[in-house]
Amino acid sequence: MTRALNKLSAQRLKSAGPGKLSDGGGLWFAKSKDGNAKWFLRVVVHRRRREMGLGAYPAVSLKEARLEAEKWRAVVREGKDPIKLRDKLARDAERNMHLLHDIALDAFESRKAELKGDGTAGRWFSPLEIHVLPKLGKVPVSEIDQRDIRDTLAPIWHEKAETARKAMNRLAICMRHAAALGLEVDLQATEKAKALLGKQRHQTQNTPALHWQDVPTFYQSLTEGTVTELALRLLILTAVRSYPLRFLQLDQIEGDIWTIPAEAMKGRKDATSDFRVPLSTEALAVIEQAKPFARDGFLFPGVKRGVISDATMSRYMDRRGMAERPHGFRSSFRDWTAEATQTPYEVAETCLGHVAGNKVERAYRRTDFLEQRRVLMERWSTFCSERAGDVVLRGLFNG
Repeated sequence: MTRALNKLSAQRLKSAGPGKLSDGGGLWFAKSKDGNAKWFLRVVVHRRRREMGLGAYPAVSLKEARLEAEKWRAVVREGKDPIKLRDKLARDAERNMHLLHDIALDAFESRKAELKGDGTAGRWFSPLEIHVLPKLGKVPVSEIDQRDIRDTLAPIWHEKAETARKAMNRLAICMRHAAALGLEVDLQATEKAKALLGKQRHQTQNTPALHWQDVPTFYQSLTEGTVTELALRLLILTAVRSYPLRFLQLDQIEGDIWTIPAEAMKGRKDATSDFRVPLSTEALAVIEQAKPFARDGFLFPGVKRGVISDATMSRYMDRRGMAERPHGFRSSFRDWTAEATQTPYEVAETCLGHVAGNKVERAYRRTDFLEQRRVLMERWSTFCSERAGDVVLRGLFNG
């Protein structure tokens, strides 16, 4: 049976009193006594009468209501429940409206356990926070494409290449995280953005390092006994990275061994054990000098709270007119072992906390060369701290 359609007119709606008016085909106009009006559609699905609202009048016009009604009648003709389908579409739309800012925070939270100090240093999140989220943070992650990413990172793609690379990497992780949550995202968007941005012109440069022969002069100039100078002295003597040194806790030291927790050791992803650092006589003396400054168990506290920052040591070297950076002392030490000693490769690399050798070699190796490293670090400390002119010669291994 064919039902008449389009029985109402715009003029009829304006003059309508309280009650219900049929436009045909199940489309109804209803007006209450308080003057509010709305549209609804009556359909029969699976022998059940269903009634679904189509919006308020006049926000939804007569023309719009008819179009909406026909859309849902077509759904009924396919044997589907229009109300259930609309609810599903609404849930999908809401799910895909997650903003990048929220996704980024959730991705960061889920990865904290993998990061040093649960990511408190901020280095994982900061490339996103500084260079991506100000522009894309309020954009639904499902709407982000390669052009958005290109336009966001283009200003730093060549000028701050390493920072841009990290930001792109973090953004790719966020996109994968969104996909894992069930959101509709373009997992290839970051790769496409790289293609649009082109190859980076900037070449990553190594951290400036003091020549190993000049290290004793600098070390012996650190005579003020401040927290910054003491931290630099111990950094030089142990050849560790600044992070574990800055977060050194007194209970990590037992006798002449400093045990760094495995999670604080960068570049040792396949390591499951802590890293032992043999402390030379000079290093132990520096630790004793630093103990009066200790706060909350940390040997090198910050001025107001927390621990000394990496930037504090860098600024100190800046004030001394030096281009070199604290991290560069690791290179100084490594060059010294190569040029002034006959230290085996595996021992020298282990001193730096590097995992030397291939997977098979590491599987059979059961030593961390502690005793050999103890001798080597004592020689290095002597080289750095003694003023005698023949220190270089005495620093040579004789086999």
